[in-house]
Amino acid sequence: MARTILLLGTLDTKGQEYAYVRDLITARGHDVLVMDLGIQGEPAFAPDVSAAEVARRGGTALEELRARGDRGTAVEVMLAGARTLAAELYEQGRFDAVLGMGGGGGTTMITAAMRALPVGVPKVMVSTMASGNTAPYVDVTDITLMYSVVDVAGLNPLSRRILANAAGAVCGMVEQDVPSAADRPLLAATMFGVTTPCVDAARARLEAAGYDVLVFHATGSGGRAMEGLIRDGYFTGVLDATTTEWCDEVVGGVLSAGPDRLTAAGRAGLPQVVSVGALDMVNFGAADTVPERFRERTLYRHNPTVTLMRTSVEECREIGRRIAERLSQATGPVVLVLPMRGVSMLDAEGQPFDDPEADRALFEALELHAGPGVRILEVDAHINDPVFAETLADELLRLVSPPEE
Repeated sequence: MARTILLLGTLDTKGQEYAYVRDLITARGHDVLVMDLGIQGEPAFAPDVSAAEVARRGGTALEELRARGDRGTAVEVMLAGARTLAAELYEQGRFDAVLGMGGGGGTTMITAAMRALPVGVPKVMVSTMASGNTAPYVDVTDITLMYSVVDVAGLNPLSRRILANAAGAVCGMVEQDVPSAADRPLLAATMFGVTTPCVDAARARLEAAGYDVLVFHATGSGGRAMEGLIRDGYFTGVLDATTTEWCDEVVGGVLSAGPDRLTAAGRAGLPQVVSVGALDMVNFGAADTVPERFRERTLYRHNPTVTLMRTSVEECREIGRRIAERLSQATGPVVLVLPMRGVSMLDAEGQPFDDPEADRALFEALELHAGPGVRILEVDAHINDPVFAETLADELLRLVSPPEE
């Protein structure tokens, strides 16, 4: 069955390359839809969506962009237009996958449009930027980056092979069916290495009850990915056992998920069971990357590239306040479950982050600032004790609808 591939890029400077991949895709039996993002000159061939239309949807006439001669402004305008149009065209069923090619500016514009598409839509980006820091381009989506090795500037024996591989990759993606399976309702869960026993046990209990559990690593990107999929409507409920990303957001660690963490489920009205997993730690890189002002704090060398810092009493109070405020805004049911004997592997009796005073400050702040819609349940157990995992799972099962037989 023929599919349609959206080709997204600058046809004024890279038209030869786009014509090459277009012909490879159509030779394989698929259709193409071409959107032009170029502003420097006329396209090498006629696109289906013109650069003038993209610029207009980005808020500025193409002629004005050309007259200004400001490349930075042009990229911003074309990015906005491409992002809007790509989302609309996909909603209209106009394409099934997207392929782009470019350097720095092209990669910025094209991947922004790709990120506006749902997870699961095939997205392939051939880029000169794919060998460096790719986080600004991929973020928490499923974009496939292919390093171009040479610049996307003309056809030669090497670039033809690489571009042919990219065309074959995106065609293979749309040709690949997902084997049918008995889909079960989905639950989201968060985990860190130091809360793994808890989440593994809770997940097993939930899966035995008829759910599939998607576990997100609470590393900043993991929390943001979960929030995004919640907004997209994937889940029936959330087991947010590991809210540690709030430590990095409040204190200044490297694994923050941003201030919108713990908001998507509440806005969607989803049932949430939330806990305080790993709120005893802030994440930094190697030991020499820890900011000078923290060097005298309680630090733990997790591995050569990760150094953990114990959260203080004051920091725990602020973390608790912010979490409670987010949960209090939820439109659906919320249960906050507190492990009174420690919040991570390192926060157990005799362990490096054992600090009952800091934990007490955290719990008191949560209870003080939580609104009446948040049910708080104290469990006289450590977070990784089996009874605590059972409590989390059972509370969520009580809130969500039973899966259909």
